[in-house]
Amino acid sequence: MPAIEVDQGVWWNLFSPLWFIDPDGKFVPDLAREIPTVANGGISADGLTWKVRLRPGVKWHDGTPFTAEDVKYTFDLINNTSFRARTRVGHNLLQDITVTAPDEITWRMERAYAPYLSILSLTFIVPKHVLGAASDPNTAPFNTAPVGTGPFRWGSRTPGDNITLTAHTSYHGRGPFLERVVFKYIPDLTVLYTQFRTGQVDYTGIQGISPPFVREARTLRGRTIHLSPTASVESISPNLEFGPLADKQVRQALYMGMNKRAIIDAIYYGLPTPTESFIPRESWAFNPDLPAHRHDPAAANALLDAAGWQRGSDGIRAKNGVRLEFANSTTTGNPVREQAQQLLMQDWRTIGAAMRINNMPAAVIWGEFWQQSRFNSVMVGVNFMLGSDPDVTPRFHSGGIPAKGGRGNNNIQYANPEVDALLVQGATQFDQAARRATYARIQGIIRDDLAILPLFQYAVAEGTKEGLIGYKPNINTSSNCWNIREWYWARAA
Repeated sequence: MPAIEVDQGVWWNLFSPLWFIDPDGKFVPDLAREIPTVANGGISADGLTWKVRLRPGVKWHDGTPFTAEDVKYTFDLINNTSFRARTRVGHNLLQDITVTAPDEITWRMERAYAPYLSILSLTFIVPKHVLGAASDPNTAPFNTAPVGTGPFRWGSRTPGDNITLTAHTSYHGRGPFLERVVFKYIPDLTVLYTQFRTGQVDYTGIQGISPPFVREARTLRGRTIHLSPTASVESISPNLEFGPLADKQVRQALYMGMNKRAIIDAIYYGLPTPTESFIPRESWAFNPDLPAHRHDPAAANALLDAAGWQRGSDGIRAKNGVRLEFANSTTTGNPVREQAQQLLMQDWRTIGAAMRINNMPAAVIWGEFWQQSRFNSVMVGVNFMLGSDPDVTPRFHSGGIPAKGGRGNNNIQYANPEVDALLVQGATQFDQAARRATYARIQGIIRDDLAILPLFQYAVAEGTKEGLIGYKPNINTSSNCWNIREWYWARAA
């Protein structure tokens, strides 16, 4: 179902995929016995026929044996048009899904699709015997008390406060070594850091420690700070069908008008890396040759003058009765982003653009407001990758616009026929060199269109209480909670 990156921390601990991606980008079997390849006969030479052999002895949290029927049910559910699936990209190519044995499943692909291995590494299998018995899986009791095969069982949820999970002692993999995990809901990053400093929080996840606190955090006794690059890219994401932001020249002027370096250095303390792409620089598909951002308010003003955006008496430009005015939204309780918004407001006022701030709680902004493109522009950090794969079809293909009935995450409503064709091409290429060239071109077009105004690639400063063993940052997931099953506390000497 529709969700955001923070939810992955819970998914990884309740559920299991067929395989996952480790920090080195290597696929590791989980519910599957092995990773299907052409060499071991799991994938046919033409990429169309797949066979997956499953791990024996796996049990659901209620003690029911896990079988290939659960895998088939999960795939069928995702492709059920009446189910509110988050995305069907990749899954919608499945045909002739067949359970050939309790521990084996096969299917055919409508066409060869290289990213599907990565998609399956982030596809969590659900129980047929529980969810399949519900009259409507969209509103099933399972959705508020899920049953999985993961290292932890559902404990309890206090809305607006926490989700508690308890150890699954019959887990099929290594661990879990912790008896209990509590995911706390703390919507204010200053409060989060305070609770970490005072010992109420053992680990600060997702957005980590706000940059202004990192220097102090490194001096705290009994705490360890980890600075790690992530795949998430912070950007101003415009609604490309909203008024002035639909004009490419306006977006070009806004990009030249923003002082990106000042935002990174003054507000984020130089921790993130400026970028021009939506793909992290650690990826084999990253294009290092994109035009570098240039802060040039004079050029931005000249561009808008030439494009017919004339200043009014209040200094704000307008064209054909449309004012160069828009709102920017992000989550409340994030003072760093709020400071960045203030800087952008000043930068853009200089070139005759009026930006209003319209922030809201996470539960509101990332709901229908974001999913159904009801925003003007949003300041947001997004992991555009599919696991370790650069296929960005859900984010940039014109068929993935939820506000137009698409099943994807193209909330900015980007539509470019050449990009659509290149996305199809890149997804069917299995040669990495050929794919690299395709995705380099895609990055070039999206950078030229300024479908997003990229700010930086995140480097998150996450804090752990001293003595925590097993924490391993993983750029291939959206949450470093991916392996809590292996975490444990070192015994005091």
